[in-house]
Amino acid sequence: MKISKKQFVLTALFVFPLLFFLILSTGINNFSKLPTLTKNVILDELESNHSISFKDHISVLCFLGDNIEQKKGGFFNLNQKIYKEFYGYRPFQIIAVYPKEYQNDAINLKSKLGAFTDMSKWKFISMDTNEIRLLHKNLQINDSLDTSLYSKKAYLLDKELNLRGRNNDKDYDNGIMFGYNIESVAELNNKMEDDIKVLLYEYRAAFKNKNKASRKN
Repeated sequence: MKISKKQFVLTALFVFPLLFFLILSTGINNFSKLPTLTKNVILDELESNHSISFKDHISVLCFLGDNIEQKKGGFFNLNQKIYKEFYGYRPFQIIAVYPKEYQNDAINLKSKLGAFTDMSKWKFISMDTNEIRLLHKNLQINDSLDTSLYSKKAYLLDKELNLRGRNNDKDYDNGIMFGYNIESVAELNNKMEDDIKVLLYEYRAAFKNKNKASRKN
């Protein structure tokens, strides 16, 4: 049977949006979960001694080190590209740890970041050297702190204290991406921002499903 031009146009108008929706839905289902790389990261020392709560928060954890002035560029990147994008979300926070002896340097960095930023969800925490090393070790990752206790990586922790990241990233060995390079604006823009959005979507979808299940009961 020969299809007229009018029939073809009408069919296309109906079928193409449907196909687009199905493709989009498939993509959402495939990428709605951000991989868990370390389960139940131990944060007892940080939470109990510094009144910080990770539970029910989406947290970005970073290590300032003892040469804060020299390394400040990465934290300005993190503030500009990630913090300003997400600080409006209630559970979001950035935890920045540094050696106790460098409190003045940390205060100075916070002041500079806060010149044009609401700093209410930036948490600057001073810790002993051994506490910082133990905290980093508890992440169970293949990245390391340098001799100043600085890391160019920022780490993403979910509400259950699990370390999230990527397990199929083409730019990393074995595809495993434990943290996000704060010295790279491109990585913050193209990877960390996207992954935080995925994590937020994951919780939003779970909340909606929970509400639907409650209504059915």
